[in-house]
Amino acid sequence: MSEAAKILTVLLLVLAGAARADAERIKDMAQVQGVRTNQLIGYGLVVGLDGTGDQTSQAPFTVQSLKNMLAQLGVTVPPNVNPQLKNVAAVAVHAVLPAFVKPGQTIDITVNSLANAKSLRGGSLLVTPLHGLDGQIYAIAQGNLIVSGFGVEGRDGSKLTVNVPSSGRIPNGATVERAVPSHFDHGDSIVLNLNAPDFTTATRLVESVNKGAGDGDATIIDGGSIRVRAPRDPTQRVAFLSMVENLQVVPGSAPARVIINSRTGTVVISRNVRVSPVAVSHGSLSVSVKEEQTVSQPAPFSPNGQTTVVNSSTIHVDQGDNHMFLFKPGVRLEQIVQAVNDVGAAPGDLVAILEAMKEAGALQAELIVI
Repeated sequence: MSEAAKILTVLLLVLAGAARADAERIKDMAQVQGVRTNQLIGYGLVVGLDGTGDQTSQAPFTVQSLKNMLAQLGVTVPPNVNPQLKNVAAVAVHAVLPAFVKPGQTIDITVNSLANAKSLRGGSLLVTPLHGLDGQIYAIAQGNLIVSGFGVEGRDGSKLTVNVPSSGRIPNGATVERAVPSHFDHGDSIVLNLNAPDFTTATRLVESVNKGAGDGDATIIDGGSIRVRAPRDPTQRVAFLSMVENLQVVPGSAPARVIINSRTGTVVISRNVRVSPVAVSHGSLSVSVKEEQTVSQPAPFSPNGQTTVVNSSTIHVDQGDNHMFLFKPGVRLEQIVQAVNDVGAAPGDLVAILEAMKEAGALQAELIVI
């Protein structure tokens, strides 16, 4: 089968095939190996602030950076002069360089204060080179900041802050100067990496690609990666991948897990959780202590008698209603939730019940505490 025929076959399957309701596109469950983003970082100065910049006595590097910049522009600041700046702030600039971005295109950047600037509102970022981890300059940033937060301070020391005024963004604030080399068009195949490695999903993905693109075009590398033969011509390769990533695949069911957030009490139970026969008893124990003071009078005509104050304590123990419910073999998620809700268990009680069931070997699932 020719490359053009393969592409046409895949296109017909994508357009004419009726996907199952629980099927997903390959685009949503896998990524092409080598097609990735890259992180950029830089150091710069924000100027034009309304007295909310760095306190130079506590941030000497702001003054040093300003002196270095002025020296490059031909302005010499005497060494013994230490300007007290209030409208300048040292900032860290970071951005994400998407795949296939070319020189001349623009990307968004985020600017964060490094020292003690109170607010970056109204400021402008001066020319700042953005470096990759290899030390090369990949973009140049500059522009006016958009800051969503603000802060107000009174003379009596009272303060009001909304959101984070020391951080802002510049849409399209950096111009790309260097493209990241891509090996997308190298070789006669591409590799698809699953977002969630799973042997069942990998097997079904290979079957779907082979059915749509031709038997033998896709092979399994391991539980998380698939190799697919692709045309060498860049135009045909892009069209081929465009069709492959829109093929529908029914992913393998997720493993049985119970996720517990110990800080918030949130409990998430996956649909494959099963329970072996077990009886659970859960009740509340409440202990209340009441202190009372009474006056003790001496007997009449007692020679050494005197009036004293006596402390009296009353302790009351209430065990509440002990609820017991029985889980039969093969109980499903909705039955577990219904049984726990019937006894009125709070999220903290549910966590205790699940942990006890796991220790008893009755919970057929992985218990994860985050």
